[in-house]
Amino acid sequence: MMDAEWAAVRLLLPVPAWLEGRDGRPEGYCHRQILDAVRYVVDNGVKWRAMPADFPPWDRVDAFFRRWRRQGLDVEFHDRLRGRVRISEGRAAEPTADIIDSQSVRAAASVPAASRGYDGGKKVPGRKRHVITDCLGLLLVVAVTAANVGDREAAVPLLERVRAAHRSLRLVWADGGYTGMLVDWAKEKLHLTLEIVKRSDEPRFAVLPRRWVVERTLSWLMRSRRLARGYETLPATSESMILWAMTTLMSRRLARRTHTGTTAMSLAA
Repeated sequence: MMDAEWAAVRLLLPVPAWLEGRDGRPEGYCHRQILDAVRYVVDNGVKWRAMPADFPPWDRVDAFFRRWRRQGLDVEFHDRLRGRVRISEGRAAEPTADIIDSQSVRAAASVPAASRGYDGGKKVPGRKRHVITDCLGLLLVVAVTAANVGDREAAVPLLERVRAAHRSLRLVWADGGYTGMLVDWAKEKLHLTLEIVKRSDEPRFAVLPRRWVVERTLSWLMRSRRLARGYETLPATSESMILWAMTTLMSRRLARRTHTGTTAMSLAA
C-alpha cells in the first residue's frame, strides 16, 4: 500500500474496541501491515500459509480476516470507502440507481458439494456471484450461492438487502434473466423500478446501456487471482474476498485522485 493510499484510508478504518474502552486487547501489529497482508492474499491468490515472511504471521492475518468477516467490519470499511469515492467523483454518497447481474465461476476441490452446483445456461460447475453495483460500478451488495441458483431466486433477498441499506434507491437495471414476476414484486414490496435492458437483435456486438457497468465490475473481480475460481469453503468467505478486492480498487482510485488534486493545487500555487 502506497503512503498516499494509506493516508486516504486510515481514517475510514473501524475503530478497535480496545481503543474505545470496550472489551479486547491491543493488536500486536498495525493495521497497515495486516491490510497489506490480506490484500496480498486476495490479489495473488496464495494460501494463507504461503504468505511471505515480510508480513505478520499468517495465522494472525487469517484471524484478523475472519474476525472482521464475523463482525461485519469488512462491510463497514468497504461502504465507507465507497461513499468517499463517490463524493470524490462528484456524486452523492448514497446512490439512487443501480445495476444487478451475476457471474458463474468454477469451484475448486475445497468447495463442499452442499454449496456448489451446475449452471446449465453457462455450462459452469461451481458457484455464482450475485452483485448489485451503483452507476460507477462500485459494489453495493454481494451474495455467493451455488451455481444452480437462478438469478430471479437470488435477486429477492439481494434486492431486500440493498433496499434496506440504501433507502434513496429508486431504479434498478437488469438483463433478461430477471424478467417475470420479479418486476412486479420489486415495485409493490420494495418500491423499486426494475427496468430490463434487453439484448439487441442485431447480429453484431453492441454495448448495452447500463449493463456494461456491472459487467465491467465482474471483470475487475477476475483480476484478483483469489477470485479467478471459487476456492473458499464458506460462501461468506467468498463474499468477504470480493469486498476486499473492491476495497483495494477503491483505495487506489481514491489515492490517485487525491494525489492528482494535490499536484494540481501545487502547480496553481
